[in-house]
Amino acid sequence: MMFRSSVLRVGAAAGLGALLLLPTATAQAHVRVAADNTTAGSFSALTFRVPNESDTAGTVKLSVQLPQDTPFLYVSSKPVPGWRVATTEAPLPKPVESEGTTLTKAVRTVTWTAEKGTRIAPGQYQEFSLQVGPLPSAGTVLLPAAQTYSDGQVVNWDQPTPSSGEEPEHPAPALAVRAAGTGSASVPPTAPAPTPAAPAAGAARPDSLARVLGAAGLALGLVALVVAALGARRRRPGTTA
Repeated sequence: MMFRSSVLRVGAAAGLGALLLLPTATAQAHVRVAADNTTAGSFSALTFRVPNESDTAGTVKLSVQLPQDTPFLYVSSKPVPGWRVATTEAPLPKPVESEGTTLTKAVRTVTWTAEKGTRIAPGQYQEFSLQVGPLPSAGTVLLPAAQTYSDGQVVNWDQPTPSSGEEPEHPAPALAVRAAGTGSASVPPTAPAPTPAAPAAGAARPDSLARVLGAAGLALGLVALVVAALGARRRRPGTTA
């Protein structure tokens, strides 16, 4: 009975923990954007992670709005198997100077549409990537997104996060751009490669030394032979002066 009671208590605690974690997990299941470079003036790969929050329908379309007050001069999409991608340009509210170019229109929306038989199923997610640039000055760039489900429901992720920091129900994907020269790790200078010794001079010294030692050894050997020969002659019996 004691074992059964312990099991029930452990099960109840686990169930309560799951209930407590559920709202947090649900709150994290939003359309978000990540960048491989956030430095102002640079080019960056933006990756939108799109989870499916429906229990019965699949996600079949994602549309992302790009900024118009600080438009991107360059926009390129990464192919996603089973999805078609289309970009739509729109006139800018006023001309914008970017990298020495005057822009009067720019890409306004990028839309990924699932082909027949393709969808983001319940419990799954998909990633969609863009290469954009140059990034604007330091600050937060909002990239509102619209997620369309196979049952016709459209969820607009377009709410900015207030200054209080409390996340709204449908927050817009946000890209935090930092100023150039801040927050980047310094690259240690490359140590100069050691100067290799000249192989000819390096090889000549040991070779010359070997020759000198060899010649000295040969001379000593000859002297020893002469001395031995003289000694043997003096000791030879019957030898007269």
